[in-house]
Amino acid sequence: MDSQTFKVGYVAIVGQPNVGKSTLLNQLLNFKVSAVTKRPQTTRHQIRGILTGDNHQVMFFDTPGLLQPKYKLQVAMVKAAQRALREADVVLFMVEAAAEPDSRDVAFLDEILSAGSKVILAINKVDRISKNEILPLIDFFNSSKNMATIVPISALKRDGLDDLKNEIIVALPEGIPRYAPDQVMDHPERFLVAELIREKIFQRYGEEIPYATNVVIDEFRENPGGKDFIRAIIIVERKTQKGILIGHQGDALKQVGQEARSEIELLLGRPVFLELWVKVREKWRQDEKALKEYGYLD
Repeated sequence: MDSQTFKVGYVAIVGQPNVGKSTLLNQLLNFKVSAVTKRPQTTRHQIRGILTGDNHQVMFFDTPGLLQPKYKLQVAMVKAAQRALREADVVLFMVEAAAEPDSRDVAFLDEILSAGSKVILAINKVDRISKNEILPLIDFFNSSKNMATIVPISALKRDGLDDLKNEIIVALPEGIPRYAPDQVMDHPERFLVAELIREKIFQRYGEEIPYATNVVIDEFRENPGGKDFIRAIIIVERKTQKGILIGHQGDALKQVGQEARSEIELLLGRPVFLELWVKVREKWRQDEKALKEYGYLD
């Protein structure tokens, strides 16, 4: 195909925690590359998903939610989001459907526009509110001269996603593809496996536990003709958290392993033996050495 008719570029998906960024990315790609839960701040790493079509290749950054950091891990998460803004050809700013703008979104918009990239606003969860109710919200954001376009969507129900994808492609520069047509992301399988395990922890445990955990793949051994062997270490900050994670006679951790293994096998397309261990590393979220080791800091 003539490179002059092919659109290529980077799109940063930004917005408040739990606005639906990971759900949107997974839906656009028809592939699960980001952990999705009802809890905010599930995404910690900048995840690149790749969407390739006949006339386009879009590299998405699903950034951690824009937030006021309380500890060093969250500082690293915010820096990842800010870096994505600087590197993007297009910024896809997601806000939640409402009758009036959220003050935090207004503050984030100033930061987003200062990056100088084209900005597309996606108003998500429009299935929860009437069209007339969100008109003031649309009018408010329309008043920004730097906004390329506004697209109402429901990422969960896939409403408006074709329109959104078309607007993204139109906004991208021309170029040549940088990845193979069938490549969906640039992270290795072990990264996806760790994300799936962490997602199950977010879904199963109370307020404190998920945010204090990190998942490290200690061993990933393929076994042609048999089951792959995966050993994952779940890092927590305190012994009490370790006890809660494991549960009575290991029942809670066993349930996490069963749920994660089912999705890992779907992802890999082959049987897996998943072994989970829990280790304590005190205050790892405030430890720069630990954050570098786990890939949150350069």
